[in-house]
Amino acid sequence: MAEDIPVEDYPTEIEEQLTGFESSVGTVNNMVQTILSMPRNELVQKLDPLEQAKLDLMSAYSLNSLFWMYLVTQGINPKEHAIKQELERIRTYMNRVKEITDRRKAARLNKAAMSRFLRNALWKLEEGRSKDTPGCAPQDTPGCAPQDTPGRTPQDTPGRAPQHTPGRGHRTPGRGHHTPGRGQHKSVDGHQSKGPKLS
Repeated sequence: MAEDIPVEDYPTEIEEQLTGFESSVGTVNNMVQTILSMPRNELVQKLDPLEQAKLDLMSAYSLNSLFWMYLVTQGINPKEHAIKQELERIRTYMNRVKEITDRRKAARLNKAAMSRFLRNALWKLEEGRSKDTPGCAPQDTPGCAPQDTPGRTPQDTPGRAPQHTPGRGHRTPGRGHHTPGRGQHKSVDGHQSKGPKLS
């Protein structure tokens, strides 16, 4: 009778493969235990539809992966088994879910980036206006009137003569003018005299 070979004895050339196999079994086992630790109905109620799809796909992939490993331990090539097509189908749906998740993240990132871009652009625009407009404070809006310049009255406009206010600086007819017939007399010979001579 052949002597029994101890279980711990195995060819050293397959040590790396056995170590990887043990690690994979432990990972899948942890995933299955996480799924089974809570009733599915209670778990699904806390998830949105996209998260529910992720949960179902992870469950299916974990169970099919365990079956793949079982076939390996039985000496059956899983690549020639129907399990291969099943795992590929699950991976296809997992990639679709990943694409949807990435699009959602990209939309949120683009919205935040656009908000920052608009905020910076408006700040630079206001800063440029405050520099280009003399006499305006940074908070002034376009169209603000420039402040008065020393030596100029507010109503003075370059290229235009100052306007006179009616009633100021104009001479009224009859004031300061000599009216014909007042204070002057004509003599018989046609010469003007400054007035009658008093004897």
